[in-house]
Amino acid sequence: MVSRREERRPMEEAHGRLPLRPWQIRDRCFNVRRRGLDPVEIRAFLHRVADELTVAQTALVAVQEENVRIKNALRAWQSAQSANHHYR
Repeated sequence: MVSRREERRPMEEAHGRLPLRPWQIRDRCFNVRRRGLDPVEIRAFLHRVADELTVAQTALVAVQEENVRIKNALRAWQSAQSANHHYR
């Protein structure tokens, strides 16, 4: 059995890194400095998460639009088939 940490997605993101997995976000640790966590490191990580979320949301919208287009085409085809059967 492959552990979560050993999983690999075949598609790499544009920057050559694999997309974040949920466990990576949950398990992420930041270096502690004298006055707390490193704000630059945290900000960079949050920007990466936000960028990946943007990509995922954009892809979701595209899939939803394609789904609507396919359903409409199927309905039109079914209506045409139904009309053809009435005239035979």
